[in-house]
Amino acid sequence: MARRKERSKYLTPEEISENDFIEIVHTLIGDLCIVASGKGLKAIKLIGEFVPKSKENQFTRATLCQLNEYFIGERTAFDLEFDTGDHSDFANRVWTDLLKIPYGNTISYTQLAARLGDPLCIRAAASANGQNPIPIIIPCHRVIGSDGSLTGFALGLDIKQKLLALENPDRFAIKQIGLFD
Repeated sequence: MARRKERSKYLTPEEISENDFIEIVHTLIGDLCIVASGKGLKAIKLIGEFVPKSKENQFTRATLCQLNEYFIGERTAFDLEFDTGDHSDFANRVWTDLLKIPYGNTISYTQLAARLGDPLCIRAAASANGQNPIPIIIPCHRVIGSDGSLTGFALGLDIKQKLLALENPDRFAIKQIGLFD
């Protein structure tokens, strides 16, 4: 059985076109690249070795502003327009449902499948969750394992932990280990 190609958490030149609008935001989880079309927000990726030239529009500016508010604790929900392109109806249903998970809360993949009306579609729901091109804004980081474990996140589990700790520090605080612990 052929393995699916792993998506990179870092932006690559192949992921943007000359028609895309780009803006970079510096955050506590690293530098993020906001990619938008003339219709709405298309993607958010980490900046790695490839740093695209900025070319902003109203969607990149709104996303930048709202992400900054989110990271300083002043925003718990986003109000942005999306351009999710040629993804399946099912993937779009999953992403729409993810938007309903309240700030600071989590659900399991099993709960996500049940919310979609088919408790047996756990793998499909998890796959669509993993294909989310707009992490943080479409809060796929709020989906965790049934046992409460942190599983899968396009930007990495370390970043998922930081986002959950930002939203709910009592439940997901990053434990500090002292020198003599």
